This record gives sequence, C-alpha cells and structure tokens, in this order.
Amino acid sequence: MRNRIFLVTGLALVIFLLVGVSYAAEVTIRLGSAFDPNHILCQAAQKFKDLVEERSNGAIEVQLFLGGAMGSEEECTEAVSIGALEMQAGGGLPIKTFAPQYYFFDSPYVMKDWNHFQRVWASPLGDKMREEIIKNGNTMYLGVVYRGVRHFTSNKPVRTPDDLKGIKLRLPQLPTWVKVWEAIGASTVPIALTELFTALQTGVADASEGDVTQILSFRLYEVQKYLTLTGHLVQTGALTINKPFFDKLKKEYQDIVLQAGKEATDWASNTIVAKEAELIKELEAKGMQIIQPDAEAFRAKAKPAVEELFKTEWTVTTWDEVLSY
Repeated sequence: MRNRIFLVTGLALVIFLLVGVSYAAEVTIRLGSAFDPNHILCQAAQKFKDLVEERSNGAIEVQLFLGGAMGSEEECTEAVSIGALEMQAGGGLPIKTFAPQYYFFDSPYVMKDWNHFQRVWASPLGDKMREEIIKNGNTMYLGVVYRGVRHFTSNKPVRTPDDLKGIKLRLPQLPTWVKVWEAIGASTVPIALTELFTALQTGVADASEGDVTQILSFRLYEVQKYLTLTGHLVQTGALTINKPFFDKLKKEYQDIVLQAGKEATDWASNTIVAKEAELIKELEAKGMQIIQPDAEAFRAKAKPAVEELFKTEWTVTTWDEVLSY
C-alpha cells in the first residue's frame, strides 16, 4: 500500500513538473503604457498579449503595466529605447523623440483623414521615418492604431478661434502643437497626460484637446461641459518594441510577435473606425454638449504655422508632397 502511495505521488510530481516545463515561459515581454487601461491602446496591448501567449503555447509571456505603472509616456519611450522595457503602447513620442523631422505625422492640421494618414504612413516618407526611429532610438513599430480625430473640450462654448480668448488650453509638451494652437489664438499650458484630469478639475487648465477614447477613458466629461468637434488631428498610437530585443528572438517567435502586433493594431483601428460616432454620442449621454464649430476658420488660422513648420522643422519633405498621397 505504501509503495502504491509513493508511486502515485511520484507520478503526480512528474506530471506536475512536465506540465510546468511545457508551459514555462522562455521569453518575457514587459509592455508598459501611460494610458488608462480602458483606452484603445491598452485594449490593443491586451489583444497582443492574448494572441502571443496563445500562439506560442505560453512560451512567450507578455506582462502588462498599464495606467502609468511604468511611468509617463516619455519615461516608457526612453525605457524601450534603452531596453529597460521591451514594449510600449503609446502615442507619437517615438517619432518626436527619434525622428523629429517627420513629426508632421503627429501634428495638428497636417493630415486630411485616416485614409490619407495610412497612405502617407505606407509611403517612402513613412519607411524613412521608421528607419530613423530604429537608428536613433532602437525602437521598431509593430503596428499603428487609429485613435480617432482629436477634438476640443472646454467649460465654455468654443465655436470660432475668437472664442479661445482667455482660455488656458492643456497641451502635452510638444512644441509643434504649441506653435499651431498659439497661432490659432490659444494660451497653452504644458501638462502631462497622467495629470490631465486633475489639472482640469482644479482649474490649472480650462480646456483640453484629444481623441474621443482619451476623453472617455480619462472621464473628462466629469470636468468639461462642451465638446467642440474641431477634428484638428488624425490621432494615432502604436505598439512599439525594442529592436535589439526583437532581433534576439527566435525566428518563430519573431513571426508570432510581428503577426500579433499587426492583428492587434488592425483590430483596435477598426474598432474605433466603427465606433467613433457612437463614442461621441456616449459623451453626449454623459452630459457633454456637442458643438459643430466653424472648422474652416480654425484651419485657416493654423495654416501659416503649419507651412512655417515644414520650412523650419520638417524639412525632409513639403506639405504639398504630404497632401499628394
């Protein structure tokens, strides 16, 4: 009887060890994001995790650190560049940081719409931009995510550029954005994304601008009364990975990561394309008043600043070339 107990116990231990070995992760990918876990970029990160772990049979483990758990977007961008973090779900900071001459991809009033953005992204301009980011930042794009066009939020109605007088507009610390919005007539205050809600709640800023997923996931409807549909920027984000880390992966694991990155970002983009109008209605249901502004008046005010930026900052191309795609 004792021998039988020992035999059963031994078999159970062997099975446990075999199962443990078969599902032990060979590779761990830490993926950070400064965005709220409900944001579409974090949903894309979750989709990526699910796909990678399933297709690798657990050999690749993806650990998610969302909502600023790994620091600000700037800190995550730097961490991926130096290999302290393997991946990020973030916005356009890799372009701004490592290929600033191509930052027209993520600046106001440049791209016409999402379809136009995709054509430019797939063009030789996009290819050269991504090469620069790898060269200067050790960072590779797995896929780009459409987050919707950016709009304006405030506690007083804004219908024309003249209505911006006296309003403190929160912006990320992006000089090109500041130049364009100040040309339109706004007074800007630089505030990190993680501090956005508190800044609006306490009056450090009176207004913000962002895509509808940002406005919803950060609950800005609780501290902002109006949503003005300026549509001033085709906002995107991305899943990015440290290139030296990626290069060290087995070929089969590289293929899994590449395919999962494409599928996760395509899924996220298609989700927002299908739901963008619905999300605006959701914001209205939560109490925000929707304003259809004089969009052309805003665009006309922005045009000289955008043209100047192509002459001084984005000299790798011209606005005419970008618009030609």
